[in-house]
Amino acid sequence: MKHVAGYLLCVLGGNESPSAADVTKALSSVGIEADADALGRLISDMEGKDIGELLETGKGMLAKFGGGGGGGGGGGGGGGGDAAEEEEEKVEEEEMEAPAVDMFGGDDGGDY
Repeated sequence: MKHVAGYLLCVLGGNESPSAADVTKALSSVGIEADADALGRLISDMEGKDIGELLETGKGMLAKFGGGGGGGGGGGGGGGGDAAEEEEEKVEEEEMEAPAVDMFGGDDGGDY
């Protein structure tokens, strides 16, 4: 994939028929080492072919696969769970209404 990406970047940069050296230079400029065998196969496969035609052909092939999302998963069934939730909420409210206590242990009833 990295070789194809490097090849396409060279084409986008104006080089209609990049050589292995061109792709290697593009990849090495971002710290990626090219595999000479794989790159050689790519260059020989691309020789004499128009990249625009190849992309259109590939686009047509991908259309056969479809591309729409399958939709999200179904929501969980939610019947009858509301009563238990209401009870839990009431318990929380009761716990929150605890009487205020003096932080320093005094019982004089003053604010501070």
